[in-house]
Amino acid sequence: QVQLVESGGGLVQPGGSLRLSCAASGSIFSLYAMAWYRQAPGKQRELVAAISSAGSTNYLDSVKGRFTISRDNVKSTVYLQMNSLKPEDTAVYYCNAGRVRLGSRGAYWGQGTQVTVSS
Repeated sequence: QVQLVESGGGLVQPGGSLRLSCAASGSIFSLYAMAWYRQAPGKQRELVAAISSAGSTNYLDSVKGRFTISRDNVKSTVYLQMNSLKPEDTAVYYCNAGRVRLGSRGAYWGQGTQVTVSS
């Protein structure tokens, strides 16, 4: 079992930045692929960024160059640095973990953190 706790969401103006964190516990963090998903009202949950146990990454096209996913295996934490935020980035962001291939959904989810981009 893996427990995931997200933090760092909030309200930010367009063009601003936020850093999301997801702290994991309960298993060997370094073995897990980690990812961030988001879900806006009325829309399906979509993959925003993923990082493998080896550190490979992939990104949703619309966030490339603006968002960066990283992981700290000592702290068992994955981060999502979000810059140049746009109103269309508004969503609940979820952390995901699993022993899966990069970009596939893992079995474990956090509770989600709200990100609102608005002036």
